[in-house]
Parts: sequence; C-alpha cells; structure tokens
Amino acid sequence: MKNAFFKGHGLGNDYLVLDPNELDFKLGPRAVRLLCDRHYGIGSDGILALTASSKADFGLRIYNPDGSEAEKSGNGLRIFGCYLYATRRTRKRAFTVETKGGIVRIELDINDHGYVQGATVEMGRASFQPLALPCSLRVAELIQQPVKAAGRSLRFTGVSVGNPHCVVFKEKGGKWTRDDLLEIGPALERHTIFPKRTNVQLAVPIGPKAISILIWERGAGETQASGSSACAAACAAVRLGYVKSPVTVKAPGGTLLVAVDPQFNLTMSGPVAEIARGELSSVFVEALRA
Repeated sequence: MKNAFFKGHGLGNDYLVLDPNELDFKLGPRAVRLLCDRHYGIGSDGILALTASSKADFGLRIYNPDGSEAEKSGNGLRIFGCYLYATRRTRKRAFTVETKGGIVRIELDINDHGYVQGATVEMGRASFQPLALPCSLRVAELIQQPVKAAGRSLRFTGVSVGNPHCVVFKEKGGKWTRDDLLEIGPALERHTIFPKRTNVQLAVPIGPKAISILIWERGAGETQASGSSACAAACAAVRLGYVKSPVTVKAPGGTLLVAVDPQFNLTMSGPVAEIARGELSSVFVEALRA
C-alpha cells in the first residue's frame, strides 16, 4: 500500500510508523510536524521510519514531533517491534534494530491470539560522562551536579542511554507536581550546559525497588511515558543508592520494569499495543509534498 501508516502506543506514548520507500513525499521536518499535529494531521508523539541496516536486522530513524531527530526511544522501539511483526516484515520474536543511539535487541511478547502485547528491549549501557550527553560541565561524571533553572537551585544526574537525560530527584516522601514539570522541564531541556538539548525527568524514590517520574521530552514536551526516560531515571536511582535493581518505574501513563546490571547495562520491559493502520489520503499527501 502506498503512503501507508501504522500507529501504536506504549503506555499512552504514541508513534506513527512509516516506510519511506512507500511514501510519495519526503519525510522532512515539515512533513513530520504536520503528520504529528493532532488537529491538522494524524497526531502522534513522533515518527518511526524503517530503514535498511548493514549492522542489524532492521534500521530505525526516530523523529520528534517538532521535526528534530532522536537517537533512541524505549517506547518507540517496542512499537517498532510490534509494527515489524504485525505487518509480517518479520516472523521472528527476537531481532536487532540499529538506531542512531546504538544497536538494541528486541524480544516480543505474543499473546494467544497472535498479537504483540509487550516487548523487552536491551537498551545498551548507560554513561554518566559529560561527553556522552553531551554536557559542557568539566567533571568526571554528572552525579548530583548543581544547576540553576527556572529560578531554582537544583541538583541533577546526567545520563546517556544513547540519548541525553537530566534526572532531578526529590527525597523519598517528597512529591513533584505537574506545575514543577512545566517550569523546570523546558528550562533544563534548553539549558546552556546541554548544547544538543536534553530530556528531563523529575523523580522520587517510592520504595526499595521503585521510583516515580514526571517526563519532559526533548522536542516533544510533557509526555505520559518514555522508555528511555524510565531507563535513565532507574539507573540514576541505582547509582545514587536510592533503589536496587530491577526497578519499577511509575509514570503518569503506566509502569515499566528496568533491570540495571553492575556495569549499568539496561533492559526494559513493558506493554505495547497497535492502534490503527491506514493510508494517507491523496489530499493530505499533496499537503505533505507542498
């Protein structure tokens, strides 16, 4: 089918999946913004584009709704795995995917009806080094570093899981509000110490193996759930001694499980669901080509 799309979500974080070889338009920043627009397009938190890979079974490019490109997305990878199996591009239940943030391995959870209901993704090794994000601070590791943002004095832990994250903790028993996220999130995303911007998580330990997070995604804003954010916050919490692995990460959209090994290799497990498949109308395709 020409100009076909697939839509899925992981804990309310929804993506469109497209094969550029099947499109009659270039998947550039303007087209991405229009496709993701919830009033003038289909609406989504981003675009997943199938590509070829010489290093893995499949290749993937990930686009934020503002048209910028992301290195990695945990929810996006689960949705991409669902798409590959549902559209019969693979019949394997485990395969590798090359992203700009590295190669990952996906293992699908198939229910009795033959539908993908979840996935486990080996997300790679986390790094706390400034160059990995990047971050301009001249320190060995970004562990509880002071920063001023939105008129507040904060401490953050910087984590790269193939894409950049800035995790800010409150002590156990504390609470972050949505107002906090809407103030701190954009201020940290575009802070001068992060030359390529960053994702932001406001986190709180809520048990010996559990944390809660609010999420501000680079290029997307407030997000109900994020796999890479869950991974970053979980490994930061383990590094700081707040929790032990495996970590249950609770976000507004739902819960993910993140295993953190002693070398900070990360494995994320969570649900995924298909929403829709369809074909872009010729009128909309003309608008995308304009």
